[in-house]
Amino acid sequence: MGLLKGIDPLLTADVLHILRSMGHGDKLCLCDCNFPASQVATQTTSGKHVILTVSLPQALAAICSVLPLDFFEERQAVYMAPQEGVEMPPAGVEVVSALKGAIVEHCGDDTKIEPMERFKFYDEAKTCFAVIQTMERRPYGNVVLTKGCVGPDGNDLKP
Repeated sequence: MGLLKGIDPLLTADVLHILRSMGHGDKLCLCDCNFPASQVATQTTSGKHVILTVSLPQALAAICSVLPLDFFEERQAVYMAPQEGVEMPPAGVEVVSALKGAIVEHCGDDTKIEPMERFKFYDEAKTCFAVIQTMERRPYGNVVLTKGCVGPDGNDLKP
């Protein structure tokens, strides 16, 4: 495997192919190691399931370094949250904070990242272009990103 200058080495050829194949408005599911990724991936647009052997925040940092998010939508990302009546465990709170930080670092403070109830999240994941599974072990380490456009300045296109 050869490395490229300016491209995070976590971005494998398979991941880069998925990101380049996506159009604006397409969604990408990044999930933890307990998510039913293989099963969900069979119902996505591409049917692709790629595994990265890193944490969710590491994968997000690499992907968000090259993937523009859709700032013409109400929200740019959603993360899995517990169903009604279930409290987010401390490790879940920790991973959600880390995933938000990784996204905002590359996409800006104006990025809207919202919770989505667990069972709705599973349905949302099935509408994605592909699934990238990480080795994240903390619960609720699952997020869906909506791809946007690269603007004339080389950054995420914003209204």
